[in-house]
Amino acid sequence: MNLNDTRSHAEQAIGAVLPQRRQDLARLRVLAERGLQPVVTVVGKYNHGKSRLLNELIGSPTFAVADRRETVALSGHVHDQVRWLDAPGLDADVDQADDDHAHRATWLESDIRLFVHAAKEGELDARERSLLQALHADAERTRRQTLCVLTQIDQLDDDAAQQQVNGAIAAQAAGQMWLAVSSTRYRQGVDGAKKLLLEKSGIPALQQSLKHALAQVPQARSHEKALLLQEIRSQLQALHAERQLGLAQLRQLQAEQGQRFAHDLAAVQDKTCQDIQAVLDVQGPDHSLTPDSFADQFKMTPGKLERNRLQVAYSKACISISAILTKHGVVELPLEQQTQVKSLDSVMVAVMGVSVKYRQDLRRLFCETAGRGALAQAFTRYFELSADRQALVQRIGHQEAQVQASAQALAAFSALEALETTA
Repeated sequence: MNLNDTRSHAEQAIGAVLPQRRQDLARLRVLAERGLQPVVTVVGKYNHGKSRLLNELIGSPTFAVADRRETVALSGHVHDQVRWLDAPGLDADVDQADDDHAHRATWLESDIRLFVHAAKEGELDARERSLLQALHADAERTRRQTLCVLTQIDQLDDDAAQQQVNGAIAAQAAGQMWLAVSSTRYRQGVDGAKKLLLEKSGIPALQQSLKHALAQVPQARSHEKALLLQEIRSQLQALHAERQLGLAQLRQLQAEQGQRFAHDLAAVQDKTCQDIQAVLDVQGPDHSLTPDSFADQFKMTPGKLERNRLQVAYSKACISISAILTKHGVVELPLEQQTQVKSLDSVMVAVMGVSVKYRQDLRRLFCETAGRGALAQAFTRYFELSADRQALVQRIGHQEAQVQASAQALAAFSALEALETTA
């Protein structure tokens, strides 16, 4: 398996159990493929001067500048060993495609973000505030830096107006330093060789801040890669342990249920054996085997009395056993065994039958070891086929698959980690 296949397999296996980590896996791929070239992404709303600012920073009119919506794809350019990206505007939605480009540029590709807001717009809107908060949180976690840039300050009336805007934005983004710039003043300063305009444009100060931030990219990347690997490893290990524990608990439940059923069934069999044995321990001939004649059909004969006595004992035994079966959810036959006669679709009928029982039948079923064992085996089989028991089997099967998936993800992660370590 080549390096790309190893990474792809790991992304698929890990993403299957930790879908929330797919973006981090994609970021690791970007870090591995991007090499030494740092990436700066300019983000912000449409018509806030993003593209023009980029052009001044790289010294050429590479990125399209227009009064209408222009950047709805991911535009990039390499200059001075830095890859510069102009992401679609936050409000440049075109069938979600531009949002995907903006997301990739901001969260997957970039090492440094230039968050741009036009001074003439005043306060940040809700979407800008939300993005800025997310970028700040990401910087705390990954050490990827965000430089906040207040653009188009030349379009404000005076310094007092700029101070008013600065104060309003500072109240919204406490603790965040903003760099105020004017691409127009900078271009005028360059074209006219006017040092004062260059300085007043704020772009030289931004360039110095960028230079300082770019110098920290290698260290930030190393930190981010180690952080992502550690977080994914810990989460996979915790997930696998949780799933293993869940499987062990289900198997323990399965075993305990089986033990309780076996215990209760054995106890009721012991009790019915004692009761049946007391019925069988009578002196004299077995009148139940004596058939009644036609003349005896309306008479209470010794045979009828004995057969009634045996039937009562048998019924009591069946009631006792049925109570245990009901307690454990073993009542109806599995669907594939059921008939159109509801009264015949019970476990008791399937195991005990509907025939008349005589002394030798009662002794064999309830008192002899072989008969008791056969009954226990038959009832246990239907216990395992009961709805609750089968549902538990399905839960165990699902949990086993979950454990296998997390184990495969851990193995794939180990291969990915080895790949990242040697990269």
